[in-house]
This record gives sequence, structure tokens and C-alpha cells, in this order.
Amino acid sequence: MGIRYRKRLSLGPLKFNITQKGLSSMSFKIGPWTWNSRTKKHSINLPGGLSWYSNNK
Repeated sequence: MGIRYRKRLSLGPLKFNITQKGLSSMSFKIGPWTWNSRTKKHSINLPGGLSWYSNNK
């Protein structure tokens, strides 16, 4: 069983996900809209605990 290192840094609307291998991904969030650099997906938070996300592949 190994030990993993994971860290999330926030700089305003930018979120950086860092692992032991380096920068894993970056997210950009403005209001209810979010974009992830690794998956290239957009998501929008909706009322009532629901959300919408794009199906970019």
C-alpha cells in the first residue's frame, strides 16, 4: 500500500490540482460555470443539487 500526494490550490477563479507527478489539471470557475483543462468539459450548477455537463470527447 503506497502513499499518494494530492493538493488543490485556489487562486481566485483558478483551481490547480497537483499530484506527486506534478500538475494534474486546472479548473476555471465563474459563478455556476466550470471548465476543466484535462477533460475539456464544461459544467453548470443548477438549482436543487442538479448540474449539467458537456459531452466533449
